[in-house]
Amino acid sequence: MGIYEFTIDHFLSLDDAQCEERIVAAKAKLGKRLVILGHHYQREEVFKHADYSGDSLKLSRQAAQQGAEYIVFCGVHFMAEVADILSAPEQKAILPDLAAGCSMADMANLKKVEQAWRELSAVQAADEYITPMTYINSAADLKAFCGAHGGIVCTSSNARRVLEWAFTQREKVLFFPDQHLGRNTGFAMGIPLEQMVVWDFDKPNGGLSEEQIKNAKIILWDGFCSVHQQFLPEQIEQFRATYPNGKAISHPECSFEVCQKSDEVGSTEYIIKAIKASPPGTRWLVGTEINLVNRLAQESQVEGKFVHYMAPIVCMCSTMYRIDPAHLLWVLENLIEGRVVNQIEVLPNVAKPARLALEQMLAVSS
Repeated sequence: MGIYEFTIDHFLSLDDAQCEERIVAAKAKLGKRLVILGHHYQREEVFKHADYSGDSLKLSRQAAQQGAEYIVFCGVHFMAEVADILSAPEQKAILPDLAAGCSMADMANLKKVEQAWRELSAVQAADEYITPMTYINSAADLKAFCGAHGGIVCTSSNARRVLEWAFTQREKVLFFPDQHLGRNTGFAMGIPLEQMVVWDFDKPNGGLSEEQIKNAKIILWDGFCSVHQQFLPEQIEQFRATYPNGKAISHPECSFEVCQKSDEVGSTEYIIKAIKASPPGTRWLVGTEINLVNRLAQESQVEGKFVHYMAPIVCMCSTMYRIDPAHLLWVLENLIEGRVVNQIEVLPNVAKPARLALEQMLAVSS
């Protein structure tokens, strides 16, 4: 094959059927040298090729346990960073499309978090009073910041256990980048809303008074997921008006109002297990990403259950959607030729403290 045959432009000209046939062949040829990890929000044409699937916590564990030479992560950038941090030095983490990022993760960066830490320290010594806690949906350098300051990482699956641990370390928590996960988790633990304040990173002192900072138990970063932001409490009310016996289940990245109106709230793994465990005839309204909801709807239909997407307008995770069969095939066939494309490498000075925060998370949630 010529050089052109290994450029992404060539692969983008192939249809999905051609890609699928060649992906299957490439996986067979690479064998145990390769493992493909697929997040639940991934499109079906790619998700079907994953050796392991799950949410962020499950895939973090898989990344740490894999012995494969190549870890191809069908997800977004921060997930591939986690795979690189937790895997052995000789292993290579690969993201099929480098443009697959996360808008929520981009709402918090190291410069803004360090500035917030300095401003909080001017009110109360942050390293004495505050545990930094980042959602796994964040850049590696923010995980490193947490590791360097005695903090920790969490996922939506283990947020409560991690938050409980954080309060054993210090009396306050700075939680970033998703305010909704922090608020919903804190409230479920019995923390009043007035003790959870939002830090506006575009304003001095986060737009908060010294009294608000001193009285706060959780300081929430002003970030959110654009997909989960679309779900509204009135959508649950409309569903219940039509299906009085129906149940609403939402991801904790949804707003406080949506989670309060839902019958159940939990991570993607929790949502999957709850629906699978429900009896035939159960009807669910689900507040999370459309690819997962569609997959659940198809699987549940066979069992006589009904799954509905919460919002009237579809809003998929556009950055996750960038991972397509063409990019996956491009990565795999280049590996067969001995070329590693789109490797994700976290610098050692960032990886070391980030690993501390991630390993603390895994220990707390084990």
